[in-house]
Amino acid sequence: MLNRLVALTLLVALISSNLSRFFIYAGFQANQKFIAASLCENKSRPWMHCNGRCYLMKKLKQAEEKEKKQERSEQKNRFQEVLPSSAPLLSAAQPAVLLSYPPYSSENPVNRSFSIFHPPQTV
Repeated sequence: MLNRLVALTLLVALISSNLSRFFIYAGFQANQKFIAASLCENKSRPWMHCNGRCYLMKKLKQAEEKEKKQERSEQKNRFQEVLPSSAPLLSAAQPAVLLSYPPYSSENPVNRSFSIFHPPQTV
């Protein structure tokens, strides 16, 4: 039961962050008379027929700026995770064991089966 409650809470939080514009529009429609009467910047100019849309546009712009700021901070965090500043990029460590190989000798070539290794033939 507790797991379902936590999952539902996280789901609602994720969805609400993506639907912030919807909540702004819904809040505007529910309170349009109050916004037009008290919060509107153009209430002294009734010929503009603003009816609180100036307040709506201001809130939408604030939400968009908040989303952009949050996206920039997330990108910055991702960049810092990929390239940590404290770790060296290249290490100059020497190999612990040096391997020695026998010299190449071309006297004994590898026998190949020419029945297998041949170019394709057209019939």
